[in-house]
Amino acid sequence: MSDNRQIVIREVPDGPLRPDHYGEKAVAIPEPADGEVLVQTRAITIGAGQRAGLQGSASYAGAAQADVVMGGTGVGRVVASNHPGFAIGDAAMGMTGWQEYAALPGDSLTGVDGDLEPELLLGPLGTNGLTAYFGLLDVGDPQADETVVVSAAAGSVGHTVGQIAKIRGARVVGVAGSDAKCSLLTDELGFDASVNYKSDDFRGDFKAATPDRIDVYFDNTGGDVLGSALFRMNARGRIVCCGVVSQYDTANPGPGPRGIPGLLVNNRVRMQGFLVFDYEDRYADARTQMSEWLRSGELRPQTTAYDGLEAAPQAFVDLLAGATVGTTVVRIAD
Repeated sequence: MSDNRQIVIREVPDGPLRPDHYGEKAVAIPEPADGEVLVQTRAITIGAGQRAGLQGSASYAGAAQADVVMGGTGVGRVVASNHPGFAIGDAAMGMTGWQEYAALPGDSLTGVDGDLEPELLLGPLGTNGLTAYFGLLDVGDPQADETVVVSAAAGSVGHTVGQIAKIRGARVVGVAGSDAKCSLLTDELGFDASVNYKSDDFRGDFKAATPDRIDVYFDNTGGDVLGSALFRMNARGRIVCCGVVSQYDTANPGPGPRGIPGLLVNNRVRMQGFLVFDYEDRYADARTQMSEWLRSGELRPQTTAYDGLEAAPQAFVDLLAGATVGTTVVRIAD
């Protein structure tokens, strides 16, 4: 075997992320210990939440450190196994990090269908899809004919949230950062309306797109979009707090929006955060349902793909700049 190429954090960013915050190194391919599995990484996914980990604002990720492999979810092929649940040649998904080979506890891995494309396994059937599924259905609980608004609606989680809301019979409004993304939402993914938050008259456009106000707001961004949604919530509306991407790529995150808690109290609005890991015991059921929607065509996943491990840092920067659509995937090996 060749060496194991890795992308490591060269410097923890203090300000906007740059590709040169990362470096590449080659180390010996690890030997799996008892209970471990050696996985050759086929592809990794990159999400905005990983920037929160580097910022130190995601407590579940631990403190950001330099000179370590960048973390992240990947899918790959088992090339050696000391775990009874995995054999050589099996496909598996887990926290491989940004590297070609990873030795991981077998109990931390999920066996997957190796015939499926990595884009499906890492997108609708991976953490992104599960986050959309549980955040919307369990926390937001949309009902038929209610208005659901999604921010970062063309992103890895948002574009799936909107489509699931449509399956539930809701009226869906997406907020995105370009006219092209807004067109994608309405013309291809079935959203009822879309709003460009960079518009000169965003507040007017947002109001026009929500004539019956908002019953469920799925928040991926925080910031001004959250502030606008707060003032449009119906009585007993639900705000699903999934992410704060507008505040990740900076050393000085802005303050929370005004109106809290007054608007929540007066309109009896429930505002709740969640972590997808809380639903681990229900992942299999969610994947079964998502697979049915994929087969029926009710769910149409979107992907922005990059080739080569060395492309991962630029892919991350592009994602944070709003240059990607759907799930961002970096293909490493066939």
